[in-house]
Amino acid sequence: MSAVIEDFVVHQLRINAEQELVLVPRANCFDISAQIEELAQQLHHSYNAKPGKGVGGLNDEEHPEFAQLLAQLTAEQLDFHGFSIQIAELLKKTLMDFATPETGFVIFSRYQFLATDYLLVAVVNTKEHIEINHDLELTYSDHLDLARMQLAARVDLTELRINADKQRYVSFIKGRAGRKVSDFFLSFLGCQELVDIKQQNKQLVTTVDEFLAAEQLDPQEKQQSRKAVAEYYKEKLELGEDINIKELSGRLPSDENRTFYDFVKTDANESPLEEVFQADRGALKGLSKFTGAGGGVSISFDRALYGERIRYDIATDTLVIKGIPPNLKDQLLKQAKD
Repeated sequence: MSAVIEDFVVHQLRINAEQELVLVPRANCFDISAQIEELAQQLHHSYNAKPGKGVGGLNDEEHPEFAQLLAQLTAEQLDFHGFSIQIAELLKKTLMDFATPETGFVIFSRYQFLATDYLLVAVVNTKEHIEINHDLELTYSDHLDLARMQLAARVDLTELRINADKQRYVSFIKGRAGRKVSDFFLSFLGCQELVDIKQQNKQLVTTVDEFLAAEQLDPQEKQQSRKAVAEYYKEKLELGEDINIKELSGRLPSDENRTFYDFVKTDANESPLEEVFQADRGALKGLSKFTGAGGGVSISFDRALYGERIRYDIATDTLVIKGIPPNLKDQLLKQAKD
């Protein structure tokens, strides 16, 4: 499924000779060529693949600038190029206010995907590539490093237009490990985080386990159900679509009195599941494996092995493994002989 690109432009944030953060704007938007379409598609997929996003809405009382400029854009009172420059200037001001001199290329993309209109704003840096030509000469060039994109937000313009009161139309990358970028980026957006996507996905996996336990299914039926959920996740990730609890409920066992959707709605969890939220690839691991690490021990094994080759004794807090992996067994045998 391809996105339909409406507008695309790039500006640059860089440090000048006086060691000041400055914005270097592009004179106009790009013509939507095949190359721009390909770049915008890559940007869309890279953003979707990023784990640990937050979701919320724009707070136009405390930080109204972004919301006001967006309203002017959607009302066609401001063209896309003018909007992008003012937003980039707002980002520069916020970076200076937070003493965070982030540099890079500020990309703005307005596009439609699966009948939904989006606005994506991202700061992307470059990395050097080495290429070799037919004469075996080496050439060096800089490429946008989309895989390491950490500053990005996307506005669901369709949701904003028809369902703004729910405050679920802005998503953003929460930041890389060891560096909290959420504060200044949320301030720049004027966004109030209401949903933690990673937490929602973890909670869904836990809720699926609770539901399967409550249904008193045998181990094989539970494993088949988890496999069905994992397949549903893979479909959604490939299509770039959101997890829909009602839709997922149709993939799980049910009886006349209760479905998985009913179970979710009656679950007394303090942080209830959203009916629709973005899929996180990390949730797939929780559906298919048991994993844990601590005290110098790291363990991971397929859920299907539990109860057969692997058993847990609650009384002694002991994990019993039958059939040790050959490479581990070889190491243990060598150690035993020393």
